[in-house]
Amino acid sequence: MVKKLLALAVALLFFGPSAGLIGVGVLMNPAATATCLPGSLIVGPIPDSLTATTKDGTAITLNKAQLTHAATIITVGGQTAGVRRPGVVVALMAGLTESSLRMLANTGSYPESANYPNDGNGSDHDSLGLFQMRSASGWGTVTELMDPGYQARAFYGGQTGPNYPSPRGLLDIPGWQQMDPGEAAQAVEVSAYSDRYQNYQPVAEAILTALTRPATGGNGNSAPPVVPETRRIVFPLPEGTWVRTDPFGWRIDPINGERAFHSGSDFAAPDGTPIYAIADGVVVRASYNDSGGGVIVIEHTVQGQRVASYYIHMWQTGIHVAVGETVSAGQHIGDVGSSGHSTGPHLHAEIHPGGANQPAVDADAWLTEHAAEGIQAGDTAPAACTLAGGSR
Repeated sequence: MVKKLLALAVALLFFGPSAGLIGVGVLMNPAATATCLPGSLIVGPIPDSLTATTKDGTAITLNKAQLTHAATIITVGGQTAGVRRPGVVVALMAGLTESSLRMLANTGSYPESANYPNDGNGSDHDSLGLFQMRSASGWGTVTELMDPGYQARAFYGGQTGPNYPSPRGLLDIPGWQQMDPGEAAQAVEVSAYSDRYQNYQPVAEAILTALTRPATGGNGNSAPPVVPETRRIVFPLPEGTWVRTDPFGWRIDPINGERAFHSGSDFAAPDGTPIYAIADGVVVRASYNDSGGGVIVIEHTVQGQRVASYYIHMWQTGIHVAVGETVSAGQHIGDVGSSGHSTGPHLHAEIHPGGANQPAVDADAWLTEHAAEGIQAGDTAPAACTLAGGSR
């Protein structure tokens, strides 16, 4: 362990901010230059009904049960890294086409499916549920496929999906973002009628507009966003990349020499080290200025309580999320930098129970108490050695 800390100390002395390093970081991380689409994936009140028109001009009306299933698809999409609004549109198009957004049992193939909450009985071979997934094809058991949340996670797929690596979900389709949404839906569903999905794109977009609302907060003038309960807590830096340098509490400021209260916990790490969201949540601040540096603030719900997490000192090119964006625990949201009131590359992390406008607590201790993945329980003592990377 001592050898690892000494090696990291040496590395940190040489990992300084430079134009070259920043340029490499952008090239290696496409998210750094990606354009975030407007709007959030935060579901608001679900209306009793919604009428929308398909591409071929047919008006359809969806009831509250159908819209509730749509809300599940939207929420799961918001909690799944890499999906974002385009992926949710694809999923809604698939659900509209396959089942009209109804949880369909199939008593002909699976009599027991009638024992689960459903919106009717289907008869398409041995298909089940919102996306008409087949147990025989490996999508899941009858019990799993009669769960709307499971079907949504399976449709999105990816390495955290319940069916990874096969059958493929949307995130497992190479280049799905560049496909026509109907083609992307077909790539997951592998239907014999591949041209059906595109007809429902206007309806999917209408649902997404009607059921979601912009995320607000961070300025004290609006109600905070509604944030679903997080599924996990994650330490904000990769294992083996960081050491503790400056704890929460009173200290002598390393820059001006004055005694001041340090509201965060500092973790020194090489410039460009990925920063992870500690929990599922909604971004309420993602900004950069020359004096304060880069700051990301995310609102979470943890054990029923509102909690805000702060991530500070990123370079301008090291911020990879936008206000209103829904993120998942462990999602790469930024890169370690040394902007603002900083003496070297590090992450200054803060935890604010009650929300962004409430006082901070010891972030290091909070993460340990909540058994954050990637941190050893009880290991809250600062590093014995002093490394570059102190801050505000």
